[in-house]
Amino acid sequence: MTIRQATTADLPALMNLIRHIVPLMREAGNFQWDDTYPNETVFGQDIAKNQLWVADIDGQLAGVAALTEDQEPEYAQVGFDISQRAIVTHRLAVNPAFRGQGVAAALLAQAEQIAIKHGIAFLRIDTNSENQITQKLFPKLGYQYAGEITLSFRPGLRFMAYEKQLKTAFMPSA
Repeated sequence: MTIRQATTADLPALMNLIRHIVPLMREAGNFQWDDTYPNETVFGQDIAKNQLWVADIDGQLAGVAALTEDQEPEYAQVGFDISQRAIVTHRLAVNPAFRGQGVAAALLAQAEQIAIKHGIAFLRIDTNSENQITQKLFPKLGYQYAGEITLSFRPGLRFMAYEKQLKTAFMPSA
């Protein structure tokens, strides 16, 4: 498995991945994503900002994650100090054909490497209250459950917020 920054050439595969994942999410009662989000424009913006990462297995797109410093204001609902820099994982998805192969864990490890490189001590992530898979995964990777939040751009849904504090103070690379 290779973790690399996404390029615009990845957009067709990314949109194909989303078209396959959204119905599976809905079947599981998770309405976090739909036909309008995430979309090609959002992924294109992530790529332009160099913050979209993909997992590649044998030339196939196995997963995706936007690794940003963009924190939702609602993170304050669980006591996160959103004035602190944090690497926040958004739009994490794994191709169903590659589930159980450590794709999400590898993408979250990339988030940690970015944090270390930039001297950032916090990793943050949220997930829909119906996403049982990620609610089990995040604690296994050292994330602490911080509480439930709502997000203004997804009214009516509940989200679980998690944080991982890196143990050592890291110095940014020169």
